[in-house]
Amino acid sequence: MTDPNAIQPSALDQLPDRDPEETAEWQASLDAVAREAGPHRAAYLMRRTLERAEAGGIALPKLLETDYVNTIPTSAEPALPGDPELEARITAWNRWNAAAMVTRGSKHGVGGHIATFASAAWLYETGFNHFFKGKEGDGSGDQLYIQGHASPGIYARAFLDGRLTEQHLDNFRQEAGGNGLPSYPHPRRLPWMWEFPTVSMGLGPLSAIYQARFNRYLTNRGIKDVSASHVWAFLGDGEMDEPESTAALALASREQLDNLTFVINCNLQRLDGPVRANFKIVQELEAQFRGAGWNVIKTLWGTAWDELFALDTTGALVRRLREVPDAQVQTYQTRDAAYIREDFFGKDPALVEMAKLLSDDKILECFHLSRGGHEASKVYAAYKAAVEHKGAPTVILAQTVKGHTLGEGFASKNANHQMKKLTVDEFKAMRDRLDLPIKDSDFVDGVVPYGHPGADSPEVRYLQECRAALGGPAPARRTHALPALPAPAEKAFASFDKGSGSQNVATTMAFVRLIKDLVRDKETGKRWVPIVPDEARTFGMESLFPSLGIYSPKGQTYEPVDRDQLMYYKEAKNGQILNEGITEAGSMADFIAASTSYATHGEAMIPFYIFYSMFGWQRTADQMWQLGDQLGRGFLIGATAGRTTLTGEGLQHADGHSPVIAATNPAALTYDPAFAYEVAVIVREGLRRMYGEAKPGEDQNVFYYLTVYNEPLPQPAKPQGLGIDEGIVKGLYRFSTAESAGIAVAAGAPRIQLLGSGTAIHWALKAQKLLAEEWGVAADVWSATSWTELRRDALEADAALLRGEDRVPYVRQALQGAEGPVLAVSDYMRQVPDQIAQWVEQDWSSLGADGFGLSDTREAARRHFGVDAESIVVAALAQLARRGEVKATAVKEAREKYGL
Repeated sequence: MTDPNAIQPSALDQLPDRDPEETAEWQASLDAVAREAGPHRAAYLMRRTLERAEAGGIALPKLLETDYVNTIPTSAEPALPGDPELEARITAWNRWNAAAMVTRGSKHGVGGHIATFASAAWLYETGFNHFFKGKEGDGSGDQLYIQGHASPGIYARAFLDGRLTEQHLDNFRQEAGGNGLPSYPHPRRLPWMWEFPTVSMGLGPLSAIYQARFNRYLTNRGIKDVSASHVWAFLGDGEMDEPESTAALALASREQLDNLTFVINCNLQRLDGPVRANFKIVQELEAQFRGAGWNVIKTLWGTAWDELFALDTTGALVRRLREVPDAQVQTYQTRDAAYIREDFFGKDPALVEMAKLLSDDKILECFHLSRGGHEASKVYAAYKAAVEHKGAPTVILAQTVKGHTLGEGFASKNANHQMKKLTVDEFKAMRDRLDLPIKDSDFVDGVVPYGHPGADSPEVRYLQECRAALGGPAPARRTHALPALPAPAEKAFASFDKGSGSQNVATTMAFVRLIKDLVRDKETGKRWVPIVPDEARTFGMESLFPSLGIYSPKGQTYEPVDRDQLMYYKEAKNGQILNEGITEAGSMADFIAASTSYATHGEAMIPFYIFYSMFGWQRTADQMWQLGDQLGRGFLIGATAGRTTLTGEGLQHADGHSPVIAATNPAALTYDPAFAYEVAVIVREGLRRMYGEAKPGEDQNVFYYLTVYNEPLPQPAKPQGLGIDEGIVKGLYRFSTAESAGIAVAAGAPRIQLLGSGTAIHWALKAQKLLAEEWGVAADVWSATSWTELRRDALEADAALLRGEDRVPYVRQALQGAEGPVLAVSDYMRQVPDQIAQWVEQDWSSLGADGFGLSDTREAARRHFGVDAESIVVAALAQLARRGEVKATAVKEAREKYGL
């Protein structure tokens, strides 16, 4: 067996040792230090030597962990500018009002969170006072991703600043009556204040990274210079458990995003208890971020600890801090000095002697109160170092106490995330602790009062002067009065009207051809942002590589292997395509940043993100909700769509349900176009609605989801007649009747209406022919471009009726007078077309691809699910037989004829 204590081989063993004697001397020196001064001293010297090597540019593996102490010692801290006393009073008022707001709201049962802001107050206040740039100065200001549970503190500051009133605070989490405040940062609910929705944990850090990256993209492409903007993401240590939180760390370091700072509030607690009860979350995060190439700043201990570190001549204190698990640190927060003397200091003789020099008050000050994240000077030093660091993003690991200043009943208690209120006595104790001029008589009928020093008080004047110097209020979202983007030339869209003749063209390819024309537009072409998760060749987009270029901040430092080919792989610093690799989550974060650039930077960009439809909504629906909440605009393209069109890939790739998920998002306009000209009409309408002249009462803050297929088929010409474009946009129009299709049917023949979407319309057209030629049935075929939009229109009509307005749903208007029953079919589960069943006056039935997908040919898969043309014929005959319009025996005959 291998000796676990033996020195293991390393990569260095494979390199020739040019001076074995010198190597032996170094090793002997290390052995001697370990023997004479102990292994801790040897480890200390090794760490310092490695740090020296790194500082000197010597290529060695980096240390992934450092001692459990502040990265910036007190002696190296810059002087804190401004007026610390006034800043402390401002912070005290904000602490009070945040707690008062949630407590008052709890009487109405609406809840709220108190402890998070209590721990993070100085992390925010220091930034607002000295760092966060507003939007009234030059550029776009900074982008702030506020931790969702800290929102009461941000509202409290806006109240002190005069941006909110007492009525607003009293309507926290009560929005229905107007003048309410949303529970968390929700731009759709409070669009003048919030920019970024963050409370779906993990999405904030992911979005912040891609926002910082998109800022560089805008600058490098010459759209707008936003190099002065800094992205700040405020996160919880428990939030870092979410895989999305750390999914893009390598991207941030690889692209040297030094315009990005993560501030992780390490209060050691998540919702139910400790983040790492038996371990140390700070050390774990440090190793994770250092390993990913980030600059790491630890801000752990307050100035009260300086005396203890000065007494630590043996390193025993640092060793003990490193070994105590986080849950025990929480326990110290709630125990007396005697317990701490015994449990913390009593483990090492050197610490026992140190403790004899410390008073009980000193021990309690250090272990109960003094944390780096609770001192403005420590936080300021960390922030200043972060914004001055070049070549890599920075993460600040700031240790705090959850529930700080709220009293012993809150601080470090496992249940404090669920504790929604303080008692009157607890508020009075907090008032005394914060030294606020609030009288007992201000508590009327047991209701805690809001506190405000006055609009002309030194605190308010100072706060507003700080913000004016930094470019105005923050957080703030600006809705810029942007001119409508000019519509692209009609030629780009009209080219699809004539169809493809005998050429087979998939709708995916039709969309790509359209985009190729649109990105050439002189006015708006540069504003398109193509986003692909490493599948451009799958979707036939490789021809865009040399013409648009793939964005890379380094350009192209190599000669591509296909350089001599027409469609070679071209990267460029000003490249237009964002090819994200195999990450749907990263691609969606890109899309969100681009789709909201009209507000963040005052520059309207037109993103389109094309992906395997199966791996879009199913994987990243939470981000798509975030997109809607953030008021994003753009085109999501679910390619290789449908359950039966992606031959051979099997059930994991077969999408039969993305329109169902998309239908749950109020901001998503979902379309399943069948033909190339429909794709063109929908994209043209989307550009008008989102970026052009909006109609009265029309919401521009929507995004489009189009499903397109990889099945090459002849594309028909656009039918002639009025209302075709309107029907495409609204969701339904009659594509052909049996007569217009040139199919002979007898006078008075039974008739049925076939509604199909996407690729399913081709099965319906084949069924139309079979029904006429083999069964004497006339069928009209309708293209249902959007089941979801039909449903939404019908729901709005229902709501109008309740208001006393006479309105008929569009689907009922379109089908009015259509003879016979209706049979709907799609390449999705039946639930998709069934969305509109209750508003169709005719007899209704549907077919769909319910269940799991399978690997086989398209024909076999469609027969398996019962959605092919022959299955449609049998279903149509069954409907007509129930109505007595064909013989019942026809259904059996058809089943036998087609082998069903």
